[in-house]
Amino acid sequence: MGKLLSLLARDESTCCTPQKYDVFLDFENAQPSDIERETFEAVQRVLKNSESILQEIQCYKGAGKEIREAISAPTEECQRKAYLTVAPLVVKLKRFYEFSLELDRVVPKILDQLCSGNLSPTQHLETQQALVKQLAEILEFVLKFDEFKMKTPAIQNDFSYYRRTLTRASLARQDNAAERDLIVGNELANRMSLFYAHATPMLRVLSNATITFLMDNEDIPRENITETLGTMAKVCLRMLENPNLLAQFQREETQLFVLRVMVGLVILYDHVHPQGAFVKGSNVDVKGCVKLLKDQPPCKSEGLLNALRYTTKHLNEENTPKNIKNLLAA
Repeated sequence: MGKLLSLLARDESTCCTPQKYDVFLDFENAQPSDIERETFEAVQRVLKNSESILQEIQCYKGAGKEIREAISAPTEECQRKAYLTVAPLVVKLKRFYEFSLELDRVVPKILDQLCSGNLSPTQHLETQQALVKQLAEILEFVLKFDEFKMKTPAIQNDFSYYRRTLTRASLARQDNAAERDLIVGNELANRMSLFYAHATPMLRVLSNATITFLMDNEDIPRENITETLGTMAKVCLRMLENPNLLAQFQREETQLFVLRVMVGLVILYDHVHPQGAFVKGSNVDVKGCVKLLKDQPPCKSEGLLNALRYTTKHLNEENTPKNIKNLLAA
């Protein structure tokens, strides 16, 4: 199962010594146990497509030129050219949206495994490394996808144009017989429009899936979820601070992966916990996370700091300590 886990370290000087989070999460080599396997394989069938989704949105080239021409010179030829350019892009946008539905389906499966039962959050992290790795991969995907989406206004422009062509087509038809021949019909287009209207659509899917899981499983205390997220964030922070733990990774890019996962956990915790991640007494060491990020080169840290500044829910509330607000001031 990859590298063996270290046990959660505690200072033995007194019973009240703060807990240390010296757990090694083997994000490179973790393999599922028999207990994890069914959930792991279900999640893996979804995650296998995540890299191609990211490649497609990162390389997304909009139809802005063709759309502008169709608007300024609304001839049949220009409109047809714009539609033929937009159509394959809408196919991609449909694929992104359908992938979000798959995430929405599998996230509760992971949460059920990592947050139910009598194990402590640390014990879950220690004994279910493969599922922890998958949760980390989902968090990294969400951060990357939403960052690319925010940098690509063409996505909403293209889809808005496509919806206008739907409206014109529906007015021209006497019935709905051709609806089935459309790339995306009106009902699906409405749902996709709501999805892309959000600045961070994948984060919304992830946080809503987590909150829905809580509502649907009242036997699992909310604290089980937030403590698991908070503990995992602290473990990621400790791994990045501890050279001995960091040295166990074989690939240099794993450090950046752990950074992203740590930030993703803080953001998700902030969306799920009623008081958020920034209040005093939070189970997340936001100050430690931000200080660590600021010690990194800007090329690694600036996007993640911006994610904390602009995609969290509670940062600008009155209960957020001033020192945290000052740390995150742009």
